Amino acid sequence: MTPVVWWRRYARTALGRRARLRWVHLVLGGALLMPYFLLTGVVLVAVVPGARPLDSLGWQLATYALALPPAVLTALFPLVRPLEATAARSLCGLPAPAELASGPAASWDARSRAALWYGLHLALGGLVSAVTLALPPAAALLVALPFTDESYARGLVWPTAFDSARTLAPAAGILLLAAVAAVAAGAGALLARCAPALLGPTPADRLAAAEERAARLASRNRLARELHDSVGHALSAVTLQASAARKVLDADPEFARQALAAIEETTRDAVGELDSVLGLLRENDEGGNGSDGNGNGGDRTAPAPTLADLDALLARTRAAGGTVVLTAPGPLDRLPAAVSREAYRIVQEGLSNALRHAGRVPVRLRIAECTTEDRELEITMENPVERVSGAVRRRRTGGGRGLRGIAERTALLRGSCAWGPTEGGSEDGWRLTVRIPLGTAR
Repeated sequence: MTPVVWWRRYARTALGRRARLRWVHLVLGGALLMPYFLLTGVVLVAVVPGARPLDSLGWQLATYALALPPAVLTALFPLVRPLEATAARSLCGLPAPAELASGPAASWDARSRAALWYGLHLALGGLVSAVTLALPPAAALLVALPFTDESYARGLVWPTAFDSARTLAPAAGILLLAAVAAVAAGAGALLARCAPALLGPTPADRLAAAEERAARLASRNRLARELHDSVGHALSAVTLQASAARKVLDADPEFARQALAAIEETTRDAVGELDSVLGLLRENDEGGNGSDGNGNGGDRTAPAPTLADLDALLARTRAAGGTVVLTAPGPLDRLPAAVSREAYRIVQEGLSNALRHAGRVPVRLRIAECTTEDRELEITMENPVERVSGAVRRRRTGGGRGLRGIAERTALLRGSCAWGPTEGGSEDGWRLTVRIPLGTAR
């Protein structure tokens, strides 16, 4: 490497924009250290006889060292970390992957790291500030030394090292300035390297952030399930109702009018549920969680349907041309609210799947409370399907997320679900079985 290339690289490293910003950051650290330095000097003058914190270099270094512990203690306040992180993020020129905490220190681990950073910032800042204030004037005197007489140098109590080689003084002054820039650049690089470790998120912060992201993701998934189940069911029912009305419009106008009325009622209910889900989404975007603690919307939106509203759901399904036979030995309005809401959506999605994939076929729906070991709500849905080339086939028209949504809803309530074809006997069919424990849902 040639000297010219070396000097260019050195100038870019020590005097570039990033180096200058780090230099400013260090000088700010020195300014922050001054109150502690002056207070420590006052205490030393009052306590130690003969102390001269501002006159002697030794006393200045002692005062500097004694001022750092009080500074570190004050950095234990939680708000110090976001202030220092903001300054470091703006001035330190951190590498791209570096991540600094943005909130107050919530744990003693975070506070201790912020205190160490604050002490390091003030310690290096004090040294760089002292060097910046003291050495450039000395370098200027060295550069001007060949152009002055000896009386001028002796009047400044200048060392006699350059008395016999005054022509070398300018070079020494330039090297002194380069040393100041190198010290500032090195201290700034050290702070930039230490910033992610001392001002970055602690393991507790990362865990809290991960939990928050998981909560937001779960909320969005819940809203997606609500939209899929409510709007998807409505669209499936409306499609079949419109198809039936079109086919019998001339032959049976009364049936067509009933189908159109059912379409109107189904779409009205779907718009209401869509508005409820969009209300939850707006609450989430405004910073709320849109939840009442059970994974459902709060009181500010329309209440979610439950199994108590099952008759209306079955009526809409029957109006679409489907046949649903309900068997419910026990009352459906006494179940826990969380179970009843999710069970309604599970039944709704099961009926939608039957309409989409099997057409207008009879569906046998059974909802009962089982008391074999633990109290459980059991939902069973069965419908016949056609057999093609010796295998059971469900007619598919798209989608594919319904069963996954049912599995997610069941898992949230610590239940189990299973689905698949049933073969043998007089007919082939499709069965969905869901079990939801009731003991932990009240």
